[in-house]
Amino acid sequence: MDNKILTVKVTMMKRKEAIRRELTEYRLLLKSIPATVVTLFVVSVICMNLLANKTLLQLEWIALDGGILISWLSFMCMDIITKHFGPKASNSITVLAVMINLLTCLIFFVASIIPSNAGEYVAFDGIFGGTWFILLGSTIAFIASATINNTLNWAIGRAFRKHPDGKLAYASRTYVSTFFGQFFDNFIFSVIVFMFFAPIFWDGFHWTLLQCTMCALSGAVAELIMEIVFSPIGYRITKKWQRESVGKEYLNFVKAVKK
Repeated sequence: MDNKILTVKVTMMKRKEAIRRELTEYRLLLKSIPATVVTLFVVSVICMNLLANKTLLQLEWIALDGGILISWLSFMCMDIITKHFGPKASNSITVLAVMINLLTCLIFFVASIIPSNAGEYVAFDGIFGGTWFILLGSTIAFIASATINNTLNWAIGRAFRKHPDGKLAYASRTYVSTFFGQFFDNFIFSVIVFMFFAPIFWDGFHWTLLQCTMCALSGAVAELIMEIVFSPIGYRITKKWQRESVGKEYLNFVKAVKK
């Protein structure tokens, strides 16, 4: 009996220690990543959610929503963070961005339902009040695609053992991960929103599976082009961070924990 109690106590102590380590690691991460990158990332996630309310193009074989205009920035920020801090750090910041987005949507919703005698705010309420299933779809799709993007980015980077910090390595990891990450982000979102919920809540409006697939594919290609255009900026940022030893305290802490 005493041995069982002792085992339970040891297990609880180990769990508490693991939680303390995770909290310390997270605090160091938030201190280490330059605020500009985190800010751009969070803002892009919020804007992507708002822009997704509008369909920009709908043909028999393709459909695009407004989120495509800004989602490239989210993935570029994730690629930069993954390259310097690793996939776990990028996933952690993704969760932070999603939580801030949910809080922002809640504030928008509260503002939209508060009555006003100053005028008609139907358009305002319609946009900022949001649609719950769009928020649900975008949240699920973004978390899934971010995990895919960050993991794939890191795995490809590890394959370049001779020159892991070179331009070819950076281009390869960002181009491939962005394409697949964007594809799954667009596909999961469009299937959830426009195939499942839209026919129920939007008077039969819907996208077909072909439209969802082509939206995901064309969106991934468009985002890949944007990544190619802006990746030199991301590469220079990572090299600058490397030269200036940005996040040294966090990186040392992670290395020490792994040992």
